Amino acid sequence: MALTFWQRLGRRVYSLVMYLLVPVIVWRLAWRGVSQRAYFRRWGERFGFFSARSGADGALWVHAVSVGEVAAAAPLIACLRERYPGCPLVITTITPTGSARVSKLWGEQAFHVYLPYDLPAAIRRFLRRTRPKIAIVMETEIWPNLFLECAAAGIPIIIANARLSERSLGGYGPVRGLARMAVRCAHTVAAQSQMDADRLIALGARPQRVVVAGNMKYDLALPQGLLYKSASWRSSWGAERPVWIAASTHEMEETAVLRAQQQVLARYPDALLLWAPRHPERFRTVEQHARDAGLIVTSRSVHGLPGRSSQCFIINTLGELLMFYATVDLAFVGGSLQPIGGHNVLEAAALGVPCLVGPHTFNFAEVTEHLIAGGAALRVASGEVLGEAVMQLIVDADQRNRMAEAARDMVASERGAVERTLRLIEPVMAEHYTSSLPDLMPMPRD
Repeated sequence: MALTFWQRLGRRVYSLVMYLLVPVIVWRLAWRGVSQRAYFRRWGERFGFFSARSGADGALWVHAVSVGEVAAAAPLIACLRERYPGCPLVITTITPTGSARVSKLWGEQAFHVYLPYDLPAAIRRFLRRTRPKIAIVMETEIWPNLFLECAAAGIPIIIANARLSERSLGGYGPVRGLARMAVRCAHTVAAQSQMDADRLIALGARPQRVVVAGNMKYDLALPQGLLYKSASWRSSWGAERPVWIAASTHEMEETAVLRAQQQVLARYPDALLLWAPRHPERFRTVEQHARDAGLIVTSRSVHGLPGRSSQCFIINTLGELLMFYATVDLAFVGGSLQPIGGHNVLEAAALGVPCLVGPHTFNFAEVTEHLIAGGAALRVASGEVLGEAVMQLIVDADQRNRMAEAARDMVASERGAVERTLRLIEPVMAEHYTSSLPDLMPMPRD
């Protein structure tokens, strides 16, 4: 991609600013490491310094920033591994929690490394060590130097499950020109919805390369035996007692969750709250807040499962939220009572769990509105009325059942994005892999 003088100048200024910010970046890593020790490890990878894995030449590279994106990519990666068994797999994340999830799902079957910061030299070192033939970037990770260096190296980029909120589009501000250069490097953009496609085109994506493929999170595969195991768990702590979950909550939502559980307990003294804070550094604080509020508190790491006397159970582990969703009567999905934008509601919906969300769901606007319009989810105006909404659903089993059926039906009707995305990837695989890797011929489909 040939750049004009002003584009080259803009990129150089951006790169200079990124290099000047390195001390701030290192300080931020250290600060996060105080609460999450994993941030102290593997700093070299974040600047492109790591040992290349033997036999990784010609790798298929998938980038998924954190746990949610890894979960969304999992069905796609499973299909790619089945259809191209001879292709080495490189997966990058940014967060330690994403790294842990990659390790749990694929172990030694994939080479994991942190994505370097968007510094030209770091990106070049990363590409030299991983030598990918194709890059699949999940959702909204549009980094100027990353995309431009891939283009310069002849590595086609597919943005899969691509989404861009109105707020994010406006948020590019002074770097919008750089974002435009980056997204124009994409070989294919598989957008979640027409609205996402329109925004990505407005950002600068080439219209002929943008395809609406749907949201891959609808294609969530439920683990074998999940429903049997979840029923066993629920039975062990009391099948008849009301159970709800507050999932992916943030600091400013914690008071509302505690107040809601206290309201529920006033009517249902045996009610149980399962609580999964969004960030691991909040686990201990949330547990202490619940104890200070007078609740009987247990946790996953210490007690395994709630006891019959537990009133609040802290899920202080990662990668188990789906299992706990399967045990509850209803869910509140956090990040939505404050202007964070909300989190993924589809895991709960796929299991037929009625969902409550707050007023701020712009990160998952279309999905959330679809579920609300279809009667599978309810929106609460603020944290002050969260307890009333939870109580309403606990009391009204018929409403819960209607919402559960609507949720399952809506998720089932929207499946298919993984297959549509695969159809976009296959021609790129055929074009960029050579006969030196004979196992890369697609396997026959069922």
